[in-house]
Amino acid sequence: MSETARRIESYDESRQARAIAERIRAERDIRSWSLAELSARSGVSKAMISKVERCEASPTASVLGRLSGAFGLPLSVLLAMAEREGDRLARRSDQPVWVDPETGYSRRTLSPPNSGQLELIEVVLPAGVRVPYPASAFSFQHQQIHVLEGELDFVEGPRSHQLSAGDCLQLGAPEDCVFVNGSDRATRYLVALTRRG
Repeated sequence: MSETARRIESYDESRQARAIAERIRAERDIRSWSLAELSARSGVSKAMISKVERCEASPTASVLGRLSGAFGLPLSVLLAMAEREGDRLARRSDQPVWVDPETGYSRRTLSPPNSGQLELIEVVLPAGVRVPYPASAFSFQHQQIHVLEGELDFVEGPRSHQLSAGDCLQLGAPEDCVFVNGSDRATRYLVALTRRG
């Protein structure tokens, strides 16, 4: 990779980190929540929230899942880098991609920024990775998972679903969940979600 390419990549990551930090801070300010209140509601330490808001730490998928659950917002809202009014087309080159710094899990927002109630997310889960989410992350949305490539073990409370390419699962009532790729190759799946009424 050239020095210019490294600088562009570093700039993009920095811009993305700032966008996430600003979104978390804005959601907290809208609710007039202190760091302590968000910490109590999300289960994320005050120190970590503070570091994320100051761009001193990159949040993991698990941390963002807990924060989104506390706010009652889809995770994609926290990951949105910019709102563009009126856009109905999201070209692949413009779709925001967030990568978990801990696991390499990546999440691409396919839907246009102003897509209304339906959101489509493309996820790539690396080999040997597991990503947990609390029930609160699912409490405000209906969700389906469609496996595009590979194998996915989806643990939903006491139940475990083994999904293969082509399988589609409708999630049940909100429960603590874990996305697991126990195979030796990456799994790619589509998440379709709508807000609960």
